[in-house]
Amino acid sequence: MRLAVIPARGGSKRIPRKNIKVFGGKPMIAHAITAAKESGLFDHVIVTTDDDEIAKITHEWGGETPFMRPADLADDNTPTVPVVAHAIQVCKDFGWDIELICCIYPGVPFIQIDDIKGALALLKKSGADYCFPVTEFPSAIQRALKRISNGRMMPFYPQYELTRTQDLESAFHDAGQFYVFNVNLFLQNHKLWTNNTGCLVINELEAQDIDTEIDWKLAELKYKLLLDAKRNSF
Repeated sequence: MRLAVIPARGGSKRIPRKNIKVFGGKPMIAHAITAAKESGLFDHVIVTTDDDEIAKITHEWGGETPFMRPADLADDNTPTVPVVAHAIQVCKDFGWDIELICCIYPGVPFIQIDDIKGALALLKKSGADYCFPVTEFPSAIQRALKRISNGRMMPFYPQYELTRTQDLESAFHDAGQFYVFNVNLFLQNHKLWTNNTGCLVINELEAQDIDTEIDWKLAELKYKLLLDAKRNSF
């Protein structure tokens, strides 16, 4: 059995009610739910939440909430791993024979169905433990600067100070969208990646952290650009 697990608590602080705030014409979490369902890859698309309104909207968009998340796993300091581990254990208690999980974050309006399919295909083909999307840093990390106590700047990597940026190796960061993995490996490692993790490189237009109001406005602009780009491709 394959599950999509979407962790969505109700207590967002920086953007209140972010997980159900309307983005692109529908509640934010609906983007994750519909992508998972329309991919056709999962037997169940479940949302683990402590919030009744999020649960209601989940059902309206075709997701499931077979359990409610306990309060001790829904505070500001709870990381993703114990939340997913709890969801797996509860579903196993239901008698579900779970083989694979795709943990999808709720604030991912740029998520692409083809990326989910591509990550799953890469996981199988490469023999990786995990797979998730990454995108390239917009600037060369080897030319990064740090601010020291007297207010001056100095390079993190002085050896690259005179190297042309086009001659430096590309670097990537987690796009913060989803993780695909084998359940048994996850329960052994209690991590969302290992040294045997594969990555799917996605376009920077398809990735955006949304943690502040400024992030939200930037995301709306990028979302419009992405829709325009798709329309122009036809």
